[in-house]
Amino acid sequence: MYTIIDGKKTASDIRREIAGEVKKMKDGGIRVPHLAAILVGEDPSSQTYVSNKVKDCEEVGFMSTLVKFEKDISEKILLDKIAEFNNDKEIDGFIVQLPLPDHISENRVIESIDPSKDADGFHPVNLGKMVIGLQGFLPATPYGIVELIKRYKIETSGRNCVVIGRSNIVGRPVSILLSQKGIDATVTVVHSRTKNISTIVREADIIIAAIGSPGFVKADMVKEGAVVIDVGTTRLSAPGTKTGFRLAGDVDFENVAPKCSFITPVPGGVGPMTRVSLLRNTLIAAKARR
Repeated sequence: MYTIIDGKKTASDIRREIAGEVKKMKDGGIRVPHLAAILVGEDPSSQTYVSNKVKDCEEVGFMSTLVKFEKDISEKILLDKIAEFNNDKEIDGFIVQLPLPDHISENRVIESIDPSKDADGFHPVNLGKMVIGLQGFLPATPYGIVELIKRYKIETSGRNCVVIGRSNIVGRPVSILLSQKGIDATVTVVHSRTKNISTIVREADIIIAAIGSPGFVKADMVKEGAVVIDVGTTRLSAPGTKTGFRLAGDVDFENVAPKCSFITPVPGGVGPMTRVSLLRNTLIAAKARR
């Protein structure tokens, strides 16, 4: 029988821990952490995600700021707002919600964020620190994945881990984190150009599916007793439902789950952990500023 890795409950536990720290700061007369977000355009997924971040801040006692821009905003105006946040001593951490419209360079935006306020952990300085094992802000989703693995006491040392996907946001950084000392997994990264993906994935003790293709991981790709972490969150049309859509993961959950020892659901798995990782990074940033 498999165990569901409950990201929603774990994130709730972590928020309670953070709220306790924030209360101590407040009781001690210390300004509480302040997380800000910039949202460009009307992407429904981004709007939902950012609104949830605001709710998370309220729950733990953070201050929060949300700035919205129309999708046709110029890159210069966006960069000017980022510079304003960089220089605002009252803001401890902030994010620019991705994806951005095509006329705006995501790399230029990410590189313009002050690394000491980079709550998403995407800045090259923070990624570089992660690679060589220095203290910095970890990318939010990989941070959340590793925390789930730790809190469920899943054995990683010497185990064969296959990461499906090589994005700078999830695939690459999580492969680095899982191979670091203290976690000690043996990591293979596969992607759209990999030959015989099914054969490679079938050998994995731990599978991290982050390819953005609904139902990509089938039951015949998973060995008995494997741990499966599903990062996929693709919106699919679902007429007749309240929202009109449903979230689909990269794993064929119904058929894969019976073969697993542990598996994350979609939704309710990795997603809540990504959001709580932003709070953790911001709390670290706020403490560093003290």
